[in-house]
Amino acid sequence: MKNAALVPLPGPSALDTPAVSRLVGAFLAGRNERTMKAYQNDLEDFAAFVKVSTADEAARLLLAHGQGQANELVLRYKAELVDRGLAAATINRRLAALRAMVKLGRTLGIVPWALEVSNLRAEPYRDTKGPGRAGFRRLLDELDERMDDKGRRDRAILRLLFDLALRRGEVVSLDVVDLDLEAGTVAVLGKGRTGKIKLTLPGPTRDALRSWLDVWGNKAGPLFVNFDRAGKGRRLTATSVYRLVRDLGLKAGLKVRPHGLRHAAITEALDLTGGDVRKVARFSRHKDLRTLNAYDDARADLGGEVAALVAGAV
Repeated sequence: MKNAALVPLPGPSALDTPAVSRLVGAFLAGRNERTMKAYQNDLEDFAAFVKVSTADEAARLLLAHGQGQANELVLRYKAELVDRGLAAATINRRLAALRAMVKLGRTLGIVPWALEVSNLRAEPYRDTKGPGRAGFRRLLDELDERMDDKGRRDRAILRLLFDLALRRGEVVSLDVVDLDLEAGTVAVLGKGRTGKIKLTLPGPTRDALRSWLDVWGNKAGPLFVNFDRAGKGRRLTATSVYRLVRDLGLKAGLKVRPHGLRHAAITEALDLTGGDVRKVARFSRHKDLRTLNAYDDARADLGGEVAALVAGAV
């Protein structure tokens, strides 16, 4: 969607530029590194939409509008995000970042109004099962013949994604110091958390990590690094993990993504615990049990069972 018809800005004196810069700094401060980076990227994406070069300039442009014009501008931005085919969760996070920034501006007395552009209605989990235990086994089989450095790294990553149901962002943020193989623990910075929590490593996971550390060593810095020529030795990115899992899946004849392994692990955990949602909530680190109920229903098709009972009663 083109954004050529942006409404004009008020004059430069309408808004104090240093105040807006302080606002953006305050908005990003006090968040964990991953959240701060995500919000920074969201503001930069909005900056590209309004054709300015920095997040500060984009914030000033937005705040210098009146309430009606600002909401109209963000509505246009929302429409463009939809046109780009972005996931509802991504669009909603970008809208939430803008609303939160303006809310802070209101708190600080920079503007007297708030953004009222609502989120998209998020789709429910489409696939809460993932590739399943058998699919995960096929991914491991693809690595069985590979004992090179990259193969050891990839096996350790797969084990963390499935055995501990880690998110790919949690995996790539790990440092060597977070790992204690003697105690059998790993310290993970979970989604939306400000402090790391220690998780117990199962035997196969610990073995895979030990095999990787035999190669990488106990040096300071990231636990998982890139082997590509352009980024060799640098921290592995979440995008690289996505490609790693996707490519292994293609070799195994599967369509797999990292979050699908988390889905598979959670579904497997519900099966093995007889649907004990509270236990699996500790395993998956979901704060809202309603999310796990969606997994449980998909696992056993509870809705389908009830539908069959109702239909059979007529």
